[in-house]
Amino acid sequence: MYLKGSKLSLKKKRRKPNGWLVFFLIAGIGLLLYLNLVVVPVMNPPFVPTPTPTRDPLSYIEEADQLAAEGKYLQAVEVYQGAINADPQNIQNYLKIARLQIYTNQLEQAQVNAQNAILLDNTVSDAFALLGWAKGFQREYLAGEVDLQKAIELDMNSGLAHAAYAYILALRVEAGMDELGTMDKAIEESRTAVALEPNLLEAHWARGYVLEITSNYEEAVRELELAVDLNPYIARVYMALGRNQMNTDQLDQAVFQFTKAYSLNPTDPTPNLFISRIYGMLGEWEKGIQYGTAALRDGPEDPALYANLGTLYFRKGEYNQAADYLDLAVRGGANGDGVVVVGMPLSYDLTTIETYSRYGLALARVNDCNQAVSVANALLSTVADNENAVYNANEVLKICEENLLNPPTATPAPTATIVTGPTATPQP
Repeated sequence: MYLKGSKLSLKKKRRKPNGWLVFFLIAGIGLLLYLNLVVVPVMNPPFVPTPTPTRDPLSYIEEADQLAAEGKYLQAVEVYQGAINADPQNIQNYLKIARLQIYTNQLEQAQVNAQNAILLDNTVSDAFALLGWAKGFQREYLAGEVDLQKAIELDMNSGLAHAAYAYILALRVEAGMDELGTMDKAIEESRTAVALEPNLLEAHWARGYVLEITSNYEEAVRELELAVDLNPYIARVYMALGRNQMNTDQLDQAVFQFTKAYSLNPTDPTPNLFISRIYGMLGEWEKGIQYGTAALRDGPEDPALYANLGTLYFRKGEYNQAADYLDLAVRGGANGDGVVVVGMPLSYDLTTIETYSRYGLALARVNDCNQAVSVANALLSTVADNENAVYNANEVLKICEENLLNPPTATPAPTATIVTGPTATPQP
């Protein structure tokens, strides 16, 4: 039976596809493919730092060279280190940084960088020259000489090698470690360096130092002035020039050189120490004490700086102050800030004998005779062959005997004069 007019039908009608829907589906699939193939590969993973562009090693070198030319050596050293990190195979960077580190007294680092240069190429004369020079400044004289002889063997015309060799030989002479002919060899090497490279700073620096050691102070001044003209940025050269000007009584000029040295290396107490000594030579005690105190701030562990201040107070007649500083110089101990000072042992060194003598006399003058007699006995037993030490020890005992018979009621006036040897040459 069939029902006419019924709207029911068992056949499903087909709908016409929606064109826009198909378009959006295809576009979405395309976008996902694009993101997966193009965008995702260049995206940084989450929580991972974004990489920065690598700096061109040449840019480090150019910047460091410019800083070095301006005398900004400490900054230049840092940038050269960056150049080494960027290109560790460039031997020139090791040579440049080692040279600047010698100029700025970073001797251990200079030695390491010179050794690194040799590891890269053991046929480079300058690498051995810088290594030997760095060792010499650290008192490794014999090891340094071996390196410098190798440097000269590699390049007999290297002014740097001959200059550094001359300098080390002169250091040996000054340290009392010379042998027959050592000084003659130093003179010869310094002349060779200047002849080979007359415009080389190190050649005139070494020549000046050799002349200083041989007491040719006026000639040394001329050589060191040439060195300063070639490079006005090295504190060590100004110190050398100032020392020689002290020895030629050019005291105003010497103060200028030491001040310049301090401006280039304001952590070094030595320039202020020498300025303090100059004012002490002139009898300007307050200025001497002022600069001596400044030196002590930069080197609170150095017994020589306490000896210097104690000497100034002694000569000024303030024996209590003198005894305090000389006590730290001689016996050592902790200063007011807790810095430990190692006292200087008594020996035949002229400066040490004078320091002990002043200490004993200062103690005697403030009637601290138990300590004073102990110092006097040390002088008599340890350095009995030194006439000045014996005289000063007996003077200490004499003052203490007088104090025993007539106890002082106040600090006595400075009547006794310490006997000293010849004026010591200022030491580097």
